[in-house]
Amino acid sequence: MIIDTGNTAFMLLCSSLVMLMTPGLAFFYGGLVGRKNVLAIMIQSFVSMGWTTVLWWAFGFSLCFSGDLKSGTDFFGILGNFNWVFLRGITLDTPSLINPSIPMIVFCAYQMMFAIITPALITGAFANRVTFKAYMLFLTGWLTLVYFPFVHMVWGGGIMASWGVLDFAGGIVVHNIAGIAALASVLYVGRRKVPDSGPHSIPLVALGTGMLWFGWYGFNAGSEFRVDSVTAVAFLNTDLAASFAAIAWLCIDWMTTKRPKFLGLLTGAVAGLATITPAAGYVSPATACLIGIVAGVVCFYAVALKNKLRWDDALDVWGVHGVGGFLGIVLCGIFATTLFNPAGVDGLLRGNTHFFLVQLGAVLLSSIWAFLFTYGMLWIIDRITTVKVDEAGELEGLDMAIHGEAAYVESI
Repeated sequence: MIIDTGNTAFMLLCSSLVMLMTPGLAFFYGGLVGRKNVLAIMIQSFVSMGWTTVLWWAFGFSLCFSGDLKSGTDFFGILGNFNWVFLRGITLDTPSLINPSIPMIVFCAYQMMFAIITPALITGAFANRVTFKAYMLFLTGWLTLVYFPFVHMVWGGGIMASWGVLDFAGGIVVHNIAGIAALASVLYVGRRKVPDSGPHSIPLVALGTGMLWFGWYGFNAGSEFRVDSVTAVAFLNTDLAASFAAIAWLCIDWMTTKRPKFLGLLTGAVAGLATITPAAGYVSPATACLIGIVAGVVCFYAVALKNKLRWDDALDVWGVHGVGGFLGIVLCGIFATTLFNPAGVDGLLRGNTHFFLVQLGAVLLSSIWAFLFTYGMLWIIDRITTVKVDEAGELEGLDMAIHGEAAYVESI
């Protein structure tokens, strides 16, 4: 194997950027909850950095990327095999699957960062009301039964890849399945008995948003797995969509509440980032602007619908990531063009109805799978250990009730 040092260095940088997104998510969520639950929500992101890494090394990477449907070496195109458990057989000379000039160990590290943040996204939905023991079981089960299968099906040579599904950086694999899992979690766990005081620190939310936005360049541009013009387009599209979505959300929020809300601007940016993710390397910059506007508007009204239906999705994971991921996959099916990625395909607007239908079918399937497996998993976990915190724990706050720590110690 001849290593391309430029591409390899770029992918190591992108891996670091994606890693930074999980602490960014912790700050984002931490600022959105009340003072008594800051550490409880933040630890759920940080513990994923540890435990997901263990699972990824042990069997996750192998289930995602070893074997494929075409050669008949995986499990029915849904999961890979166990050839690479504990990363056995992967040496310094093993080339990566996407780009042979990059070592497999770099590809493994990059994909691991995606595995870390995806289940952490879900935690915002059931903030302030899930026990830590149940969360650890949930983290393990959800990665194994939902995340790993979809990575293999879409990116690992599985059944969705054989259909022609395109997901540049994780519209299905990350955002849609996490957002739909969030909705299933909310409906299973139920509403909080003790109302939360709301965002205790919007500056923390802003810090988290900045870290997420910065890291997202590695998330999207890095998914080209080399440095070329498509990498640059994905980078630019990421920023354009986030910016247009932020302004769109701000404007609608301003018209609705009669005040320009900083929190709305920040939430809109994240909605734009989530929505452009599956299409970042397949559409033009002009389309990215349009996707950003659509994301800002549609996700704003998805959150409004959630509030009207009284779903206690505490931090709007479904409305931002579930709806955003769904939108992004469908819009990719409409606007994809080989003019900006010769290795991609043309979408509905360029006469490819089949590709649009494939994208739509895939994201509908992923939504159903994620909902049913998540709901069922929580039911099973509840038979093993209590999922929902009791009212006394909610009243005290999970920081002290579960972890025995306080984010803010009052001075005497």
